[in-house]
Amino acid sequence: MQNYPRVTIITPSYNQAEFLEETIQSVLSQNYPNLEYFIIDGGSTDGSPEIIRKYEDRLAWWVSERDRGQSDAVNKGFARATGEIIGWINSDDYFLPGAIHAAVQAMQEHPDCSIVFGDVLAINGAGEPINVMTFGDWSLDDLMQFKVIGQPSVFIRREALERAGYLDLSYHYLLDHELWLRVVQQGPMYYYRQRWSAARYHAGAKNVSQTDKYGADAYRIIEWMAKQPQLSERFQRLKRRIWAGAYCLDAHYQLDGGRARAALGAYLRAFWSYPPAVLQHKRRVLFAAASLFVDIEAVKTWYLKRRKEKLAAELAKNGG
Repeated sequence: MQNYPRVTIITPSYNQAEFLEETIQSVLSQNYPNLEYFIIDGGSTDGSPEIIRKYEDRLAWWVSERDRGQSDAVNKGFARATGEIIGWINSDDYFLPGAIHAAVQAMQEHPDCSIVFGDVLAINGAGEPINVMTFGDWSLDDLMQFKVIGQPSVFIRREALERAGYLDLSYHYLLDHELWLRVVQQGPMYYYRQRWSAARYHAGAKNVSQTDKYGADAYRIIEWMAKQPQLSERFQRLKRRIWAGAYCLDAHYQLDGGRARAALGAYLRAFWSYPPAVLQHKRRVLFAAASLFVDIEAVKTWYLKRRKEKLAAELAKNGG
């Protein structure tokens, strides 16, 4: 299929029966004619295997067995993938209509690229839109400064992935970001200002329940970057910005977890490293400072409600 290169989609899952079927349907309903779809379940006990069996005639492969976590599950899919292009969608996220076709077109428009990526619609546990995560025309330098991209809307050229290597099992929170840093050394990345996926923020998700752990992964990644000969020149040139980016990322997650004092400490360290980096987060800095003196949960609830209402109106106006 000359105009439809094979695309491999991988869904790692563990006890996500509540959301899994929506994820599966979002992949299969893309109606991409050359799709290879894997589901790697970590031995769920919540009925997930029964859900998967409903669709097994449309799957290239699936398994339900104990593994060493999300990275291990995704790596199993990487190892079996035969597609020229690979996408990875977690079992509590889903693709938006036309995502795979759009990503393939983007890859074909940029034959030199290693990654293409789009925007991500953030939703809550009930599936209601709460935010749109937009990114930019970023490069390896930006990734090194911890400008993160939305994993569900990332598509990888398999050739670049094979050269870069698979996920490092020792990372549990920024596992995707560490991988992108290696893959993008194989070729440039390209951004499309289109929403390709929805990412779910719910009580059981790591980015909600374990927000205090992301900073540690970021600091480990800095140690790794500093030791990479191929990144040496970039690292020395960007060192202050890299540290500031890591501190800001840590602060972001600390604040999301309700730890305003820890967030302010991280923002202060970012300011001492590279002040302009903190200016990009001035609203969150003010929010963290205000939380020391007012009922921050009430303010946060009000703010999130207003943002959700505004987003719902925008989506309705633009037809979703």
